[in-house]
Amino acid sequence: MGEMKHRMSEIVSTDRDLMHGTPCFRGTRVPVRLLLDDLKSGYTLEQFLAGCPTVSREQVERYLELVQDLVTECAES
Repeated sequence: MGEMKHRMSEIVSTDRDLMHGTPCFRGTRVPVRLLLDDLKSGYTLEQFLAGCPTVSREQVERYLELVQDLVTECAES
């Protein structure tokens, strides 16, 4: 789990003074939850990135890989 926390800290940041502590993509004011909400609503990754130009494709891909790994780890426990 330590590795997962390290990976998460590279991609996601929280700061009480920024977006009231909502987890955001590191270096942005874009909540990570927005990505999942957009994808669930039918938006494409390209549409998300176009609407959130401060978030890089690499950040999104790394975040989705991390989420997939977390789900797999929880399912195996």
